[in-house]
Amino acid sequence: MALISETAICLRFFGDDLQPELLTAALGHPPTSSATKGEAITSEKSGRISVANSGKWLLSVDRRQPGDLNGQIQELFGALTEDLSVWRILADKYQPDLFVGLFLTGTNEGIEMSARSLEILATRGVRLSLDIYGQWADTP
Repeated sequence: MALISETAICLRFFGDDLQPELLTAALGHPPTSSATKGEAITSEKSGRISVANSGKWLLSVDRRQPGDLNGQIQELFGALTEDLSVWRILADKYQPDLFVGLFLTGTNEGIEMSARSLEILATRGVRLSLDIYGQWADTP
């Protein structure tokens, strides 16, 4: 089995009453992207303006090729507070998740999460969300 070709991760918090600056202060690091409910957001890709349905605070790290999920988790969470009491409060209020994109170029690729990575997520109350993207097969 080959390693996953590419991985992308993003820590996400959402909530109608979410104030990004408060999460930044609590977590000790600025987000990659954030908004308050009702804020006008301009898409970087299309330039289209939309209104945030909910508050959000998102932090991502660079994609890795080949995939390195454990390294990305260490990098992302290493930049944030280790105070588990802060994480418990935020997890109760916002149900954070770690969005993980797994990008395959073959038919049988895999990746392992270390016990340390799983512990980081579990002790902070962070759910794991996986999206798996495969190669499109040529159709006759």
